[in-house]
Amino acid sequence: MSIDKYKALNQKRVMQHAKKRVAAYCRVSTECEDQVNSFESQCLFFKQYIEHNPDWELYEIFADSGISGTNTKKRKEFNRMIACAKSGQLDLILTKEISRFARNTLDSIYYTRDLKKYGVGVIFMNDNINTLDGDAELRLSIMASIAQEESRRTSERVKWGQKRQMEQGVVFGRSMLGYDIKNGKMYINEEGATIVRLIFHKFVNEKKGAYVIARELREAGIAPMRANEWNSTVILRIIRNEKYCGDLVQKKTYTPDFLSHEKKMNHGEEEFVIIKDHHMPIIPRDLFDKANDILNEKSHSQKGKAKYSNRYLFSGKIKCGICGASYVARYKTRKDGSKYKAWSCLTRVKNGSPHIDKAGNQTGCSGISIHNEEALYIMYLTCKQLDIEREKILYLLIKIIDKVCSMDREDCHNIWAEQIETTKKKYMNLIELYTSGDIDRKEFIAFKEKYYAQIKELKSNIEKSEKQSDLMKKQKNLMENIKNIVDELINGVLYEDEFYADLLDKMVVDEQNTIDVYLKGNSFKWHYIIKEKC
Repeated sequence: MSIDKYKALNQKRVMQHAKKRVAAYCRVSTECEDQVNSFESQCLFFKQYIEHNPDWELYEIFADSGISGTNTKKRKEFNRMIACAKSGQLDLILTKEISRFARNTLDSIYYTRDLKKYGVGVIFMNDNINTLDGDAELRLSIMASIAQEESRRTSERVKWGQKRQMEQGVVFGRSMLGYDIKNGKMYINEEGATIVRLIFHKFVNEKKGAYVIARELREAGIAPMRANEWNSTVILRIIRNEKYCGDLVQKKTYTPDFLSHEKKMNHGEEEFVIIKDHHMPIIPRDLFDKANDILNEKSHSQKGKAKYSNRYLFSGKIKCGICGASYVARYKTRKDGSKYKAWSCLTRVKNGSPHIDKAGNQTGCSGISIHNEEALYIMYLTCKQLDIEREKILYLLIKIIDKVCSMDREDCHNIWAEQIETTKKKYMNLIELYTSGDIDRKEFIAFKEKYYAQIKELKSNIEKSEKQSDLMKKQKNLMENIKNIVDELINGVLYEDEFYADLLDKMVVDEQNTIDVYLKGNSFKWHYIIKEKC
């Protein structure tokens, strides 16, 4: 509702009914020990206070229980009260003190100023402030700033106290799979602990991956504690959680801003609280360490690789024609012990072959797996069929490469050497101008630095040129190798994933064991038949 419309309606209401419609707002602090009693007593106080004023009538008591006042976003009743005021449903708001209304100075001023536009005042009873008075905003600013500073100090005291308790072994947080947390202590929940032991056994002893473990737990009808369903992320978090071997690490998150209360992951901004052998473990330490060594080994094996390493160059490009999922790379072992890379439908990896689960739902996929070598060979066959003028392309490429490689570096070397000598002469003239008093010290230093920088750059060019001269001496062999490589590329020699991944738009594996290939910038489809491996 616009302000002008509200004022017109309010003037009409005043003519009909003289009493002011008064609302009250109360909030029980999160630090209050007896929240229920305090909440009820505040409501009773406001009700009686408003009823004793003959010019007022009670509209409604708005109350937020157990919600911090430093941020208004999560206070549903507070926000509902503001909306009622702006829609012309009330005239005055009572609140006990500024710290009950908002401990954020900006919020206090913003809301009271906004309400004043609609003719709605706020009375802070303990602070003796009525926002409709002339000096109210100045007094409010001072008092709100004091309340905000008190909130900051309270936050620091609470954080300090919590850290001291953490150092003494008090556990902060909620219950988790395998452990119930009561009164700051951890107790083993045997039902959940059995699932945790099963996960570690499957991962370490049966050497199953997180995807497979999650799928088996889903199919067994085992419900996760908080997640919507078992997935690899949940499994990995359990394996990484040090609580399962008896250790306790706290302050993994921290709150940088006491006003927003937004939590962030602690990446060293604050000191962790770590206690070894804090509680009864579910997993023996040697088994826990072995599981994490396996994860670390997998993590280290990927370090230093490009974002799209050779293992994943076809990722997102091979699609299942049955369920539409992408194919993922997996290493498999042959009967002779050798390993090979294969691509499999993600749905089949996660849920297995088509079947009915315990809930009666159809799940899984029948999409076949293909060897990486097969994908490469299919791309080789596709490139062989491309209609291109191979000889012409070979001639042009070799001509361009030959021109680049035959650049006369010696000419460049001589030019750079001459420029160095010229700059040195300019520097000598500069010294004469300075000693004769034609330029001052500031100008001399500026030109000197400029000449030094030019000489340094020219010398760097000469050094680079000299390093390249050895390569140019081998130009004949180099050109021969380049010609062979270019010839192989345009004639469709079987190459590594990188070359084909750049050409490939998508490869669709159908249920009839057929593969359709689509190249980038080409609407034509190449069709192949492949047999599924046993």
